[in-house]
Amino acid sequence: MLKKYGRTFHLPQSPGATSDDKIMRSVGGLIAANEVVFTEKMDGENTTIHSQGCHPRSLDARYHPSRDWMKAFAAGISPQLAGDERIVGEYLFARHSIAYRALPSYFLGFAWIKQEEVQAWDATLLRFAELGIASVPELYRGRFSDQVVSTVLSDLDLERQEGFVVRDFAAFPERDMPTHLAKYVREDHVQSDTHWMNAELIKNELAS
Repeated sequence: MLKKYGRTFHLPQSPGATSDDKIMRSVGGLIAANEVVFTEKMDGENTTIHSQGCHPRSLDARYHPSRDWMKAFAAGISPQLAGDERIVGEYLFARHSIAYRALPSYFLGFAWIKQEEVQAWDATLLRFAELGIASVPELYRGRFSDQVVSTVLSDLDLERQEGFVVRDFAAFPERDMPTHLAKYVREDHVQSDTHWMNAELIKNELAS
């Protein structure tokens, strides 16, 4: 059964939130966590790999030539997944608003979901290693605080990076994503009035 990945709420101070976005009402869940991990928010297409193949976040998405690579990649991963297991990540084949020139792969994983539970971050990285999946870049591990948010932001180049995602380091039920996971997106993130699927297909670049 296909299942859409849950929406990631914006942190209250995220300047990239639009009228269509959800904003985290309280960061209490992140503050209460023994440890959180910050990862880079990549500018691609949210994609899920499951035991029968893959799909973008929009389950009824139409065909697009950029998705051919993803389907072929997922074909090598899907047979290794149980029916209750999903890998979620950012698919970066087609350039959106940010150009990438040294990607380790066109698919970078950020979540391993099993039995409707988002698995702990270290366990997720081990599962990615077993499957041959590269992860999104990790920026920071530790306790959550406003000071840490400021430090992580100061190390980002928001001309070339979209922002970050922060999540509870431990496992948590998928239904608790709104309180255990959040994102910070740069202001005016989308740089074009034309949706990337309707624009000329320009590939991002892999590391040589």
